[in-house]
Amino acid sequence: MYWIALWPSHDEERTAWGWHALRFTPRVAWVDEALLLEVAASERLWGGRKRLLRSLLDTGDVLAPAPWAAAETSLVALALMRLKRRREPAPAQLPDALGLDLLSAASEHLGLLERIGCRSWGQLRRLPRAGLVRRFGAPLLEALDRAWGDRPERYDWISAPESFDLRVELAALATSAPELMWAAQRLLSQMQLWLRARHLGVLALELEWTLDLRRLNGKKLPPNECLQVRTAQPAQDMLHLRRLVSEHLSRATLSAPANHLRLRSLETAPWPGLSTSLLPEDNKPGEKLHEFVERLSARLGEQQVLVNQVHSDHRPERMQSWVPAKGHLEASRPGPAHPVDALYPTWLLPEPVLLEMRGDTPCHGGPLRRLARLYRVETGWWEEGGPACRDYFIARSEEAGLVWIYRERPGGNGRARWYLQGLYA
Repeated sequence: MYWIALWPSHDEERTAWGWHALRFTPRVAWVDEALLLEVAASERLWGGRKRLLRSLLDTGDVLAPAPWAAAETSLVALALMRLKRRREPAPAQLPDALGLDLLSAASEHLGLLERIGCRSWGQLRRLPRAGLVRRFGAPLLEALDRAWGDRPERYDWISAPESFDLRVELAALATSAPELMWAAQRLLSQMQLWLRARHLGVLALELEWTLDLRRLNGKKLPPNECLQVRTAQPAQDMLHLRRLVSEHLSRATLSAPANHLRLRSLETAPWPGLSTSLLPEDNKPGEKLHEFVERLSARLGEQQVLVNQVHSDHRPERMQSWVPAKGHLEASRPGPAHPVDALYPTWLLPEPVLLEMRGDTPCHGGPLRRLARLYRVETGWWEEGGPACRDYFIARSEEAGLVWIYRERPGGNGRARWYLQGLYA
């Protein structure tokens, strides 16, 4: 067995330290003021004790450094961590030479034990067991047995919640949305620890700030305002989410100063992990396409970043439409090409243009000379405007060159009308 005891230096980081520890082992518990981890079963996975400890303690700027100690049993690790906090050296003989003030089960009996000359764990353990139980109770003897490894160590193991929901008080009132970013970065960092503990990636999150005023200029204000942020693919790295949140907050406005900020997860998905490859084309530097599109859409507005979406329609003007690129990148990928697609013009007009007629000849910069007939289209009979019956041609104009025209076949004895729909470069 190999136990690690940690003492988070900030109370507001206790929950985050628990989530961070769950990344390394499921055997994590809060005992008194310390966080205890049993990592013997995880050492090989992390490449040994040294690498495991290095990864556990290296939290970057997310969590403040925490004093720690390790031993073969949890109570000895807890006692060594307390000595480190006091800046006292550890005794040479463990656990015999440890002081009784380091054992939580003996705290209420310290005065009596001092009077009988019992000052260390070893001296206490050498007392008759039956008399020790009668005088001080069974919990003290059980704690001694756990410290020597003679009794299994059972604790209430912690687990990460099903969803992330954390609320913090702002250091000062925020009068504008960008001022919330400092607290949002802290919350996002703690969300990353929760995501790693749950092996999830976040798809949608919500920032909610509490307004400090109830009325402003005689107008009643809501107690809270919120902002939702979504991403196309599950994210566990907070760099992209920080950029998205920053862009959204720069466009948001606060109705009144805010005093609290809350972050919660709305939608998550299993985290597939990062795949690696030896091929250079699979390891392209920079941000991914969907991350760039989401960041640009947050900055300029979703209606300013568009992508074409393919539709199943034989009429060329309805084969595609322009929709916001955010959330439609996968749908915009074209399907397999058809041989007739090679004959489409390079420039398609937004709407077909009715051509003038000279007798039975359509004109566009002069009479058009038809060169080839492409195909016939009959579709849209289920729509209110009636069916579309067209014959498409490639024609030559003296001024415009090659053009793409079609003849609309009327019903009954009506006259056919000609339209210009595309130009060839």
